[in-house]
Amino acid sequence: MVWIKRIGKVILTLLLALVFFLLLLYRNDISREEVDQKYATPQSHFINVNGQNVHVRIMGEGDPILLLHGSFSSLHTWESWQEELSPYFMTISLDFPGHGLTGPDDLQRYSIKDYSHLALTLAENLGLDKFHVAGNSMGGAVALQMASTRPDKVLSLNLIDASGAPMPSIRSLDEEEESQGQGLIFRLTSNPIFSKLLLKCTPKFLFAMNMKEVYFDSDKITSDKIDRYYELMLRDGNRQATLDRLSIPREYDFDFDVVKMPTLIMWGKEDKWIPLKQAYLIENAIPGSHLVVFEEAGHVPMEELPTETVAEYLSFLGVEIRKDYIKGPNYLTHVY
Repeated sequence: MVWIKRIGKVILTLLLALVFFLLLLYRNDISREEVDQKYATPQSHFINVNGQNVHVRIMGEGDPILLLHGSFSSLHTWESWQEELSPYFMTISLDFPGHGLTGPDDLQRYSIKDYSHLALTLAENLGLDKFHVAGNSMGGAVALQMASTRPDKVLSLNLIDASGAPMPSIRSLDEEEESQGQGLIFRLTSNPIFSKLLLKCTPKFLFAMNMKEVYFDSDKITSDKIDRYYELMLRDGNRQATLDRLSIPREYDFDFDVVKMPTLIMWGKEDKWIPLKQAYLIENAIPGSHLVVFEEAGHVPMEELPTETVAEYLSFLGVEIRKDYIKGPNYLTHVY
């Protein structure tokens, strides 16, 4: 009987410790007003698209470029690109429903097709007849869906570590696992127990770990970036929207036969979420496409190597610049 009491005390102690630990991790949602005040900018607009108040950032003038972010991200992933592209083009980034300052959609329209329809409708509402599209990760799949649905509207494609590669005809078990592109945060949110806990107990260190997965050089991960990803996820309704989004089927319908517009494919060689093999599959599926691989980059090269990646994109769009233009000219002279 004594040993039973001791085991009971140990179990009770562990349960109390678990409850205490969860209480430490408990986080309330951050109100929409508080998040908007911190992360909206003078270029921010909230535009009603199909009944959803979508956060859009518009910078520059000229031919329009739609910039589409990936899963768990926001339009802030394009900050450096928008600054460098806006002298030449009108850049339009947006927070997809369930992300950033847009927040959740009451109708749970979170599929690739839903996001494609939203981006096309936004372009129509803005009076854009034709436009370039650049997308990273999930945003790359949305870009492919847009190009498949309305190829007459898309001037060019830029697919950056994009999901949506066609499946090879013969697949090994390793390729099956690789094609999932699942990081730690995907595995946790797909687990029925952890997903419920994450609705209220969302540790910031999880986002730091997540960023170390998507970056090749962890020294480039700043506390401000971690705070931004974390706080935007805690925006009122975004955590529940994320679980809702990941629980629905991946609805898309790519038709690579109609994707004939100029296409640039950019990939981080060290991408742990969507391996480089997927880039070659997309390149083979889109005749005439051009693939550029960045040796020292992970899943979000436009964040990790903004100078090098935007220079490649500008060159693709016909704007020739020095790739070291941000660093300024070299003033060394020769002495004879």
